[in-house]
Amino acid sequence: MDDIKVPPFETDDLRRNLSRYLDTRFKGEKVGNYKFGVYAFFDYDGEPIYVGPTNEKLRTRIRRHLTNQRTDAVAMSVLDPFEVYEIEVWPLPQFDDLTKSGAPGEYKQACMHLDALEFAIFEKAIKESEFKAILNEKEPPTPRVKVSIPDSFRQKVVSEEVFLIRRHPDFRIARRALTLARLAQVISERQVKPGLRKTLLTQAKRLQWLAQRRYDHTSGTAGQGGA
Repeated sequence: MDDIKVPPFETDDLRRNLSRYLDTRFKGEKVGNYKFGVYAFFDYDGEPIYVGPTNEKLRTRIRRHLTNQRTDAVAMSVLDPFEVYEIEVWPLPQFDDLTKSGAPGEYKQACMHLDALEFAIFEKAIKESEFKAILNEKEPPTPRVKVSIPDSFRQKVVSEEVFLIRRHPDFRIARRALTLARLAQVISERQVKPGLRKTLLTQAKRLQWLAQRRYDHTSGTAGQGGA
């Protein structure tokens, strides 16, 4: 019965590769140890699917999304951790020593900078998306300061073995359809804001696009006008 205590293979793989990613050094520090920064998740097509900011360490926020299911995005079936293939982060090390109690004015400026960077990365993700949309249910606040996008670090967080399992379109269609159904159920049972319904629409478009590509490939119509 000891094997029951061991996490499923794919879950264990994600944890190990995520830890490796967060412990990789970028500009002299482990990626996960940066306090202020913005992160983005990408699926197996390189499609941006979610953008978020943090001022509590990238390690804490990203792990919360992908390993313990305690964020709204996962709990409400906005985001499926098994769809995340790569993570990109934009750390802001210049603000890491600030605290709200120690330097409230500077901390406020740092948060304004973080909001502006989130907005810039969000807009960048939308522009680069096939659907001109990502799965965030809320749009970032309008920036009050101008910022430039800093250097980033991007890397995959799954092993080659898991990649070979999950990359198959039929597997991905099934996962995406399940996530879509769960999100639709959440919406049907609660009073939700329009942003969540927009996320549902985006997820439906992503499912349709993937299913269309799979159909075109299996029916031999790929390259003949199919999506």
